[in-house]
Amino acid sequence: LAASDVVQARTRDLSQGLALSGALKAINSAFVKARVAGELQGLTVREGDFVKAGQVVARVDASEYQARVQQAQQQADSAKAQIDIVQRQFDNNQALVDQGFISKTALDASQANLNAGKANHNAALAAVAVAKKSLDDTVLRAPLSGQVAQRLAQPGERVGIEAKVLEIVDLSRLELEASLSAADALAVRPGQTATLQIEGSAQTISATVARINPSAQAGSRSVLVYLSIDNSAGSTGLRQGLFAQGTLGTARAAALAVPVSAVRTDKPSPYVQVVENGQISHKAVELGVRGNDTASGEPMVAVKGLSENEVVVQGAAGNLREGTAVKFTQPPAWALPAAPASSAPKAF
Repeated sequence: LAASDVVQARTRDLSQGLALSGALKAINSAFVKARVAGELQGLTVREGDFVKAGQVVARVDASEYQARVQQAQQQADSAKAQIDIVQRQFDNNQALVDQGFISKTALDASQANLNAGKANHNAALAAVAVAKKSLDDTVLRAPLSGQVAQRLAQPGERVGIEAKVLEIVDLSRLELEASLSAADALAVRPGQTATLQIEGSAQTISATVARINPSAQAGSRSVLVYLSIDNSAGSTGLRQGLFAQGTLGTARAAALAVPVSAVRTDKPSPYVQVVENGQISHKAVELGVRGNDTASGEPMVAVKGLSENEVVVQGAAGNLREGTAVKFTQPPAWALPAAPASSAPKAF
């Protein structure tokens, strides 16, 4: 047998959990949309480019909106000039009323004209503000820092209001949305940790339960659980949309355990193959709780019927007949004798 074909039955810290899976999604993502219609200009960023919050990423042709601002400003200036004329008329009528040359009714008419002129001027100023807002909206800025995930328009295209131009995602914080049965969801609490593995990668990542949906899904009655993944270092190669699966730890237990694959079930009772005195022996075991070894992440099962440090044959070694003589091509590291401690040289 090779050293990797055997393992010691030892007391291990087992993390019991629930299997879960789902696609990764950026917690913070946003679309950059055109807020005014016009020809798209100055769009140079592409998929994968980094942008910062507030960075100008594109523009809409502003010539029409600049003309609208100028038009609105001129109308406001005209309304202001009209107020000046009406104000002088009102002041003159006020003096004439005081001298008794005209009636109070004429003064009231002048007052009404003055109020109407002021209202027209205020409306013109509001139109200027609206025109300036439209002009400002011709500049498209990144709403958050992140990477461009999609470029949905091209320079020179005419875009309409609310047309999507870019999608930006922040990969520093990702989230996994997992669907659990109502019974399994009862054991889940915010703050619990899960070990996930990305499809196609042997690397494992840690995730934490951030939120639990208060409502079950219609039809399936499943409950959505949201796990947060800290990717601020950016070194894990995580991307939005990748599929991940793993185990959510809901409890821990210390027990004498062996790998799940080492337990054989081709007899009426489960058993394991152990190495005793250079021979294979089949020992019946009683199975207990299952969980992942918190140190290695390997699936383990608690067993009764074995002693601490007994040598158990891994499942990958296959079914060996009881009494078969075995020897190691290379002894396991834990089977090697400890190196003697070096003694300090004597002083003469």
